[in-house]
Parts: sequence; C-alpha cells; structure tokens
Amino acid sequence: MAETAPVALSDSAAKRIATILQREAPGARLRIAISGGGCSGFQYGFTFDTAMNADDILLAKDGAEVVIDETSLGLMGGAVIDFVEDLAGAAFQIKNPQAAASCGCGNSFSPV
Repeated sequence: MAETAPVALSDSAAKRIATILQREAPGARLRIAISGGGCSGFQYGFTFDTAMNADDILLAKDGAEVVIDETSLGLMGGAVIDFVEDLAGAAFQIKNPQAAASCGCGNSFSPV
C-alpha cells in the first residue's frame, strides 16, 4: 500500500507516531476516525487500537502503523498526515483536499 495509499504519512508524522506507539501503546496502532461534530461539521478522532476491522486500511511507514475505517477514508482520501513543530508548539496536521473549510484549531472541517 505504500505508493498508492489514499492517505499518506509524512516522514515527521511517521517518526512521531512510531515514538508515541512505542512509548504509550506497544502493540497498538493509531486509529484515525472522522465523526460528526466540531465547529465545522466533522472532526478527527485519534485513539490507540489493537483491533483491525474488515473495512480498515492500514498505513505503515518507518515503524508507524495507522488504521482508518472505510467511512472515514471516504472523507479524507488524498490527505497527508503531518507532524509540525514550530514556535507555537507541536501538533499533528491533516492536510485534507476534501475539506472545503476548517476551523481555527484545525480539528474539524466541512467537506467539499
């Protein structure tokens, strides 16, 4: 799934996810799911999960493993998951081409 993955992990995101999983949840994966809510209609959720469901896709890069369910994938196909550190702090960012607008905090969006 490396080259044709509908969602991509940046090098910095993969490194940070691998570090977090190793320290906080050995044997688990990071699950990203989209649900209704937030100030723009949909919000991203991040949890640790050891289960792999039939409709999940698995993204693996440099020791990082991320699972996304099929419904969420439909709202974030083509997205890039990044980890950014700057003067304001450090955070994961999802650069989602299917988001028409997002809120100021970057945690919710409205689809195209």
